[in-house]
Amino acid sequence: MDLKGKVAYITGGSKGIGYGVAKTLLKAGMKVAISGRTLETVREAASGLGDADTVLPLQSDVTKLENEEEAIDQILAKWGTLDVVLANAGVGHFAPVYELTPEQWQQMVDTNLTGVFYTMKATIEPLKRSKGYFMSLASLAGTNFFANGAGYNATKFGVVGFTQAAMLDLRKFDIKVTTIMPGSVATHFNGNEPSEKDAWKIQPEDIGEIVLDLLKIHPRTLPSKIEVRPTRPDLK
Repeated sequence: MDLKGKVAYITGGSKGIGYGVAKTLLKAGMKVAISGRTLETVREAASGLGDADTVLPLQSDVTKLENEEEAIDQILAKWGTLDVVLANAGVGHFAPVYELTPEQWQQMVDTNLTGVFYTMKATIEPLKRSKGYFMSLASLAGTNFFANGAGYNATKFGVVGFTQAAMLDLRKFDIKVTTIMPGSVATHFNGNEPSEKDAWKIQPEDIGEIVLDLLKIHPRTLPSKIEVRPTRPDLK
């Protein structure tokens, strides 16, 4: 894929992995739309990324299909195409299953799993036209279960299964689909404040480089699932 001028849409793009990927794609000459639940927050993030010609801030709650459809309409109205999608929005609640509340469970299912489905549903038609690329941001928690992670594990296992099956459905339209499964990443996730203590972790820009590498691979070749880990977790 010749990346110059190509258009990407990143959910949950105002901070963390989504923001890091946006920075990387912009440096490669792409145009990027980022979304989040609060427009003010997304606009503030966008102001640190680029100008109005290259960055589009959007309000969208991925748990609402109509929000995602409206976001895509705005992207197409501004740039006329959509080439790359990263379904990145996510939330985590970690507690023993006997303490996990129904509200926490539902929020994770709605955001982490149904949100990916809604983002894909809203973007399939423009991706057909551009022969584009859909990526989901899953987690190693989508293959490795752990105590206090029952709800989060369930949603990330679901994202992996959903995206891999969708890959088989969509490749006949020349839409490439990849699931990215990181381990520990230095983000604000789960109340963390990134600092020097997180130097051992994967950095958001590292995920950006992975996305960039995927986009540069020949269209005939599809890395459908990628696991990525910190090299030295013993340094934490």
